[in-house]
This record gives sequence, C-alpha cells and structure tokens, in this order.
Amino acid sequence: MSQFRSADWFGKTGKMGFLYRSWMKNQGMPTDLFDGRPVIGICNTWSELTPCNAHLRDLAESVKRGVYEAGGFPVEFPIMSLGETLLKPTAMLFRNLASMDAEESIRGNPIDGVVLLTGCDKTTPSTLMGAASVGLPTIVVPGGPMLNGKYRGADIGSGTIVWQLTDDLKTGKITNDEYLAAESCMSRSAGHCMTMGTASTMACMVESLGMCLSQAAATPAVDSRKKVLAQLSGRRIVEMVKEGLTISKILTRAAFENAIKVNAAIGGSTNFIIHLTAIAGRIGVDLSLDDFDRLGSKIPLLLNLMPSGKYLMEDFYYAGGMPVILKELSSELDMDAITVTGKSHAENIKDDGICYNNEVIAGYHSPIIPEGGIAVLKGNLAVNGAVIKPSAATPSLMQHTGRAVVFETIEDYHARVDEPGLDIDETCVMVLKNVGPVGYPGMPEVGNMVLPKKLLDKGITDMVRISDGRMSGTAYGTVVLHVSPESAVGGNLALVENGDLIRLDVPARRIDLLVDEAELEKRRQLWKQPAYHTDRGYVSMYQRHVQQADKGADLDFLVGNSGSVVTRDSH
Repeated sequence: MSQFRSADWFGKTGKMGFLYRSWMKNQGMPTDLFDGRPVIGICNTWSELTPCNAHLRDLAESVKRGVYEAGGFPVEFPIMSLGETLLKPTAMLFRNLASMDAEESIRGNPIDGVVLLTGCDKTTPSTLMGAASVGLPTIVVPGGPMLNGKYRGADIGSGTIVWQLTDDLKTGKITNDEYLAAESCMSRSAGHCMTMGTASTMACMVESLGMCLSQAAATPAVDSRKKVLAQLSGRRIVEMVKEGLTISKILTRAAFENAIKVNAAIGGSTNFIIHLTAIAGRIGVDLSLDDFDRLGSKIPLLLNLMPSGKYLMEDFYYAGGMPVILKELSSELDMDAITVTGKSHAENIKDDGICYNNEVIAGYHSPIIPEGGIAVLKGNLAVNGAVIKPSAATPSLMQHTGRAVVFETIEDYHARVDEPGLDIDETCVMVLKNVGPVGYPGMPEVGNMVLPKKLLDKGITDMVRISDGRMSGTAYGTVVLHVSPESAVGGNLALVENGDLIRLDVPARRIDLLVDEAELEKRRQLWKQPAYHTDRGYVSMYQRHVQQADKGADLDFLVGNSGSVVTRDSH
C-alpha cells in the first residue's frame, strides 16, 4: 500500500482503521477505494446565498470524474461561503474565518491533495490562504464569470452598471421601472461578475500564480469547456499528489511578482493587494506595499475591460484569455515559474496565446494606456500607505488640492450627503472615516462614495474621495483607499476636520493633510478610540487581532502556517 498522507487514516489496522473506513462506507463506498490510492478533497464554496458560486455543486461532479479517471478517491466537503452581494456587514469581515475553516478542514481530514472550487470575491483568497497554511498539493478551479449582461441592445457589466444607473436614477435620467428592468438584464447566467471586478481579478490572479490550468480564469461559468477544465483539474491533482508538487513549490516569490505585473496589465481590482499580501503571509513570502508599486505601477494596461475599459470577461475569453496576456507580457514575467501542470508558464502557452481581438487585448507595444498598475501613496495622511487605481480615475484629478468634507461614519455619510445645505463643491475632497478593518469592522466596499445629488445634478461625475475602506473592483473614480493606519486605531485620517486642505499627488505618490504637526498633536490628544462593536464571538476576536490593510488584513495569529501533520487520533 502506498503511503500517502491518507494512509494514516484508511491504512490503519485494528480499531482506528475500522472506525475510519466503516463510517465512510455508509455512503456506499466499496472497499477498494481504501487501497492506498490518493484521496482528493474537493473544497466547495457552493451556497445559494452566494449567487456567484451557486453552480459549483455541478462543477464538483466534473472534478470527481477526473479524480476517478486518474485513479484517485474524491471526497467533497463544504466550507463557509462568502457571498459579496448578500453577506452583512461585509464579506471581508469573514474572509479570515473562512480561511480557518478551509485550513482546519484540510488538515484534520484524510486528504492527500485538494481542489479549491471558488468564484465570488473572498472565496478565492480565503481558500488559498487556508490551503497555503497546510501545504498539500493544491489546484484551483475558478467558477467562471457570468455571460455578458444585455440591456436595450448594449452590453452591461455587473457592478459597474449599478454605480452608473444609480447615479442616473438619482438625477432623474431614468425611471425606477427602467432601473428594475436593467436589474434583470445584468445577471443572466450562473457565475461571478463579468467585469474586471474582484472576482475576475482573483481568477486571473490564480492563473498568473500558476495555481490553475491554462484558460481557467476567463472561461464563462456556463460554457461546456468550464466542465472540461474541472474534469482535467481532477485528473491533474491526482498526478500532483504522486509527484509531490505541493503548493509551496508553486507559490514562490517569482509567482507573486508575476501576479502583481499581470494584475496591472489587466486593470485588476485594488482588493488584489490585500488578498495577495495575505496569501503571501501564509506561505512565507514577504510582500510589502512598495512591491506592488515598484513592480506593477509602470506595467502597460493591455485589457480593455470594464471598469477601466469597454468589454467584459466573455469577450476576454473569446479574444484568447489569460494566455494572451502572459505572452504579451512575457518580457516582464518569469515565464520559467512552475505551475500546477508541473510545467512553466512558457511551456503551458507554447502553442497558445494567440489574440483574436486586438480591441479587447492590446499588444505590449501598443497598450491601452502606458501605465496601468495600482499606485501606492504615502504621506502624513497614510503613513503606512494607501492605494489608488489610476486606470479607473480621472486624469485631471491625479494632482489635486481640495477642502475636506468629512463624514465620521457611514451612517453620517448616508444621513448628510444629499442635504441641500451641505457645504461642498466639486473641488472638495470627500473623506470617510471608520470604515477600516477595525472600524467598520471588516473594511467594506464603501470607498467609492456616491457623489452628492446637487453635484450630480450639475453634471459632476467624479471627485477625489478618501477612506480607510475598500471599493468594489467593479467601481471607478478618483478614490484613495486602504488608508493605513486606519482612523479607528488612531491613524491621522481620524484627525481630519472639515475645511482642512488635502493634497493628492499621484505622480509623486503622495497623500498629505496640509495641517502642521503641532495642530495634529493637539487633535491627537483629544481623540478617543471608538469602542469595539462587541465583546463576544468571532467579531470581537477579529477586531482585536486583525492587521492593518498594508499587511493584508489577516489575523495576526494566522500569519504563517502549521503544516499538515496531525499526530493524534480521534478515538
């Protein structure tokens, strides 16, 4: 009998072997499945409360077929699923909890290799974080994007169109009936957001890291080829177990640097920074905010996708998908980095990477814009850093000084933003406090504040906005995010008052509060830290142990890994 990890359960003699095998047999499993073949865990984030992942039960069956074909023993198990669209107060609050669920489910069970079924924003990083902390052979099957939304003869993108139509409804450009009609037209198939939101960004991150099969990121959820990729992934994970190709051999420094550069080229979400940093922390690769600016900020934008462009993920797939991006960007990447295939990126795309639509995917020497990466800002308003996505912002606002209009909480913002008497014009800087990891808690996607109605009525479509929160990858605007340290722990954002001047200088990578240090110190002495939201349960633990955004907002005691060894039996 081969001595895979699962043999410590199913290969035992006596009482413990009897227990481990017998109870599994109540599912109708024949004895020869326990003959020492690789046991493959299928970690499923399916949930009807996570609409983006509601098709993953079906996809799991394709994975199982592949595992059986390769001589493995598939076992599907659920973990907490994080639905970005429904889960309050924000799915980000529970990313680390789901990572713990994945980690302990993988470590504590007779699993030799794991397939991660992912889709909606946080399900990808949470499962990768958990798997990285265990260290087994791992492969990801991204659930895939929805088909393009269709409304009145035009393509509409999930998320992005929501922000646009909400502004139009607010200013009377469309009726409520038209708004509701678009609601049904946006989400018309299984899958996650088909814009380059965070879900699509995470899928592309996985492919650039080498953690999934080639083309898996962009293949639509309802395309039959998605099931083919799932089945092939099932076959491949069995081979990875036999080869000893563990996750740590793939998630190297080179892989993370490749992912940063690819994210810039596709106009990926700002949330990418927080999630990649957290994954790196679990696998032992040291990433800093400076790495994202140094490696990614000068990379050309090659992908013409909403919200930075015109097209959607379905078009990206038809144009050639991620292999085209990798080939176009090959001079910037480590193409020898190993992937789940056991081969390098260069080998994986040797006979692929042909672009079929240059309007969707531009060439490296003829990019959509010369620099597409996320910029990292420092200054007295963000001592540890903040981020902005220039490709989704207004060029004329990249250097701007304006008067602060401060909202102390999200409730304060909602209560006052549309008041006719609010002292604000388009030159002002909107500041939202207490929406960071500790302050909200969980760091929600509220940073792209909707502009005041009276400014929208004037035709103003963008202003500088600053917060310690996040924004959806589907959103756009001149929005400074992830300010660290956050206001709830005493960062200088907490000290901003109405009327203060704030200077944004993206080319210089600066964000500064133009108030002298003596005045800031006076304010600091008067500042009182907000009370924690609760004294019990996970949320209490989260608020007391979450790291700041520049560290990936992981829990401090989860950084690193514990490996796969469990020495004690259950009975």
